[in-house]
Amino acid sequence: MKSVNITVSGRVQGVGFRFFTQSTAVKLKITGWVKNLSNGDVEIYAEGNEETLKNFILIIKKGPPLSRVLNIEEVWSDIPEREFNSFTIKYY
Repeated sequence: MKSVNITVSGRVQGVGFRFFTQSTAVKLKITGWVKNLSNGDVEIYAEGNEETLKNFILIIKKGPPLSRVLNIEEVWSDIPEREFNSFTIKYY
């Protein structure tokens, strides 16, 4: 089992990016969360198998129609089991 912490920068707030991320994760059976950061970026924590997570990141790089992803940073980890049972949007 893998986890990846992702920071997405660009036009990713106010364009439905968190909802897009959540619906994509649910379709792929990925667990974790997504939240806006105060600097305008979006942070994502996702858990699943490596191949599914890589596919998730490819979709996230495209984003919803009004977004413009400029950069994605990934930090991967091995985890013994899932910490989360679902994928949620975190609010401040």
